[in-house]
Amino acid sequence: MVFISPKMSYEVTATRFNGEVNDCFVAKAQDEKNKSLYTLLVIHDHDTVRTLLDIFRKAIYKENPIIESFSSGQDYVLVFPYRTERLLNDFFEGEGLTLEQCEDISTNLILSCIASYLPYPVLYLIITQGKLNLSRDNSIYLTFDLDLKDLDGRIRESDCATECANIILKILESKISEKNISYELLSKKTANRSYSKFTEIYRDIKIASTPVKKRNILVRIRSFFHRNADRLFGILFWVCLILGIIALVMLLTHLVWGDIPFLRIFFNSFKTIGTESLLK
Repeated sequence: MVFISPKMSYEVTATRFNGEVNDCFVAKAQDEKNKSLYTLLVIHDHDTVRTLLDIFRKAIYKENPIIESFSSGQDYVLVFPYRTERLLNDFFEGEGLTLEQCEDISTNLILSCIASYLPYPVLYLIITQGKLNLSRDNSIYLTFDLDLKDLDGRIRESDCATECANIILKILESKISEKNISYELLSKKTANRSYSKFTEIYRDIKIASTPVKKRNILVRIRSFFHRNADRLFGILFWVCLILGIIALVMLLTHLVWGDIPFLRIFFNSFKTIGTESLLK
């Protein structure tokens, strides 16, 4: 499947989902020099298209992460950059992160929402549909494989801030056994729906955050393995694969020749020491 815009042709490489009002695809440019991947939202529902265009027309920021938008037959296509998912929800539970790291992730989440320059109705879908991803340096990035079925032009910053505060509470709740002042403050204010702006959440986390202290060696080792789990498992997989291939080759050579030629190097090396033969 190919979608052709005035600027570029996009060849679909994978289907993320087929929804009620829109489909989502991963695509590459039909240009050998361009190796980038893109997320395409292909909208079929005309009411959703009108709502979306009206949202962007009224947006405070005219900058946004949309690469381009265009009509394709009866559909309307939005093109976003593609990034591999590393979902935040998969990382903040458990003992792998310290309280300080959880607070850093929380402030990074707020900063990413502010810096997205997305209209609040679209940002709200990203937050509520869990399209928040954790980088290895604990920064947050957004992905855009969105289902636009629940798109609501009436959503405001206060709605996004409230949902964001709820996610941060879940992040900090994993460290509730520690002296977690930031969790206590956010839980009280969230219960009263006191947050109307992202900057208010950011301010409270920074005010109540735990003073930075030097972590002991065990905590640092555990954090290192948690941060690099994907890479370490990848290395372990390839090491196991190589060892498996070596073992298979050794088994086959033993079945064919009756011994393992590779081991002759070690065996023959000790047949003679100096002028004396050990085989006598």
